[in-house]
Amino acid sequence: MPEPLLEQSAGQLDKVAGDIIGAAGRCDSLLVSDGWLDELADSLSEKAWIELDLLGHLPVGLIAALRNEVEILDRTEAMGRAGIGRGADLTRDRSVRRDKIAWLDGYTAAQSELFRFFDALRVGLNQRLFLGLKRYEAHYATYQPGDFYKRHLDSFRGRASRVVSLVLYLNEGWQLQDGGELRVFSPNNEDQMVGLVRPEAGRAALFLSEDVPHEVLPANRTRYSIACWFRQDEVPLPL
Repeated sequence: MPEPLLEQSAGQLDKVAGDIIGAAGRCDSLLVSDGWLDELADSLSEKAWIELDLLGHLPVGLIAALRNEVEILDRTEAMGRAGIGRGADLTRDRSVRRDKIAWLDGYTAAQSELFRFFDALRVGLNQRLFLGLKRYEAHYATYQPGDFYKRHLDSFRGRASRVVSLVLYLNEGWQLQDGGELRVFSPNNEDQMVGLVRPEAGRAALFLSEDVPHEVLPANRTRYSIACWFRQDEVPLPL
């Protein structure tokens, strides 16, 4: 299960988020229209992925609040080295993946706002594509200069776990020379690149977890993002 944020960091994060988004409006200002959800569903059905600009669909100030959270987590060394796989199958191979992560738990003001957006997206995709999405999980990711994540899929076929992936970028003033793009490949030909998403604040990629190979190119400055997976399985019960 995702680990909660460290208590000291969480209190600091909540104050920062409250200062940034408190006067900007809560998630009542979400713009998740039927037409927009139709567009997402059509793209997932036709080509398995879509590049998005979420600045017009999230509350004012939320991206900045999330960026401040991950910067604090990074600065206070509250992020752990990411691995490949889960549970007993977890391995850490720096030749494949070099980012650090911190799981979101929804307990800070900014994360609570973001989770309301995830809920709206989950319900909307279920209504249109009958995906049976029951829950989601998400983490912050930090890539230091030179870090990367080689080509991979987010889920293996038939495991009924991660079904839809969403990657949201938090980086302000990202320039072409900063690198760190998400390279997206065709579900039908993993050698055919079909998209190159620059990790600018508010940009996002939505894709089918089992079908779309992708990789993170090396960045030339610190790069922040949130990865979210919408799942078909139930929350595991504690032992």
